[in-house]
Amino acid sequence: MGDKPTIAISHLGCEKNLIDTEHMLGLLVEAGYGVDTNDELADYVIVNTCSFIEAAREESVKTLVELAEANKKVVITGCLAQHFQEQLLEELPEAVAVIGTGDYHKIVNVIERVEQGERVKQITAQPTYIADETTPRYRTTTEGVAYLRVAEGCDYRCAFCIIPHLRGNQRSRTIESIVAEAKELATQGVKEIILISQITTNYGLDIYGKPKLAELLRALGKVDVPWIRMHYAYPTGLTPDVTAAIQETPNVLPYLDLPLQHSHPEILRAMNRPWQGRVNDGIIESIKTALPSAVLRTTFIVGFPGETQEHFEHLLEFTERHEFDHVGVFTFSPEEGTPAYNLPDQLPQELMVERRDQLMALQQPISLLKNQQEVDKIVDVLIEQENPESGELIGRSRRFSPEVDGQVYVKGDAGLGTIVPVKIHSADAYDLYGQIIMSN
Repeated sequence: MGDKPTIAISHLGCEKNLIDTEHMLGLLVEAGYGVDTNDELADYVIVNTCSFIEAAREESVKTLVELAEANKKVVITGCLAQHFQEQLLEELPEAVAVIGTGDYHKIVNVIERVEQGERVKQITAQPTYIADETTPRYRTTTEGVAYLRVAEGCDYRCAFCIIPHLRGNQRSRTIESIVAEAKELATQGVKEIILISQITTNYGLDIYGKPKLAELLRALGKVDVPWIRMHYAYPTGLTPDVTAAIQETPNVLPYLDLPLQHSHPEILRAMNRPWQGRVNDGIIESIKTALPSAVLRTTFIVGFPGETQEHFEHLLEFTERHEFDHVGVFTFSPEEGTPAYNLPDQLPQELMVERRDQLMALQQPISLLKNQQEVDKIVDVLIEQENPESGELIGRSRRFSPEVDGQVYVKGDAGLGTIVPVKIHSADAYDLYGQIIMSN
């Protein structure tokens, strides 16, 4: 190790941020730095921040202030650094560097410069970088699971979203690069690979001239990984070719995370998502027809400026009619620098919270019913953790994605990171409960 400083990393935000964190860890370890999870012992603490909505920013700022008060030398990376670079340097004297979303691969160089006494601002205004299978990576997820980024950035300009401003336009990796990384993850014992990007259904558009998700899924079908899950599938991109690829590729799970955001055409137009208002009902029905076993997850925003009671009732009726397996509901967060920030008819927070609670209450019995349909079935469960006190195992079935969906609580013996058959004996609105079936 020599006399190199030790570094701790604190990770906040989404799984896209998590991959950036894992690459920074990989690069630092490769360069011979000691990496410690305990920030009290570290010389530097890297905080990989989130700036997607107000609540995420508050969490990031709280973490930074606590570290500053403990006299830690802080390196700020991620979306908050990209968003508020000058302010962070002004307001946090303990910040020795800020690194943008397109510059995290320069982490070793930044630490070296800081060690020489420089206060570093390393931020590319329009990020263009994307890591590939050759970039060192130190995985922090449970042993059975890994995220795999297929593209970074976004070409859409939704009125409420700051992400394109923070992460740049879409840039995809090649199919060969993604498959090479998937094979490497398989050799590490990964049982589930989760494909992520801002809009996975647009994968390849920028480098191939048209979306190539179907080709990517078929190529990944040849990799020896039992489960491949896809996040952030825009419904318009779920073409017959893509649904056929899901149907025909055994290890690609028919799990679709559709970020619909709303159902009413007027609100979708105000959100700058007009294409979606035309296709919601028809496309969801066609997905269900093409993929009868599909698990459908979606997210909605309530309280977008100008949302009337009539618009909201349209959303309630839409949610009830389509019976999604999983629904996440967010209240609108006005983001400075986005068109929605200055829109008239902003709704009071109490009304937004009331609508969120009402929509969640409507969804609960639907989720309960979907879970109850699993009772008495034998389902494959990926075991991820063990409760040290009770010995009970916790894992997920194909229907559940990590962090956002439910879990399966399992009685019996199995190794972490293994997939085992479990007989489900009960369910609630979020989770399943079962017993491992022993093979003869």
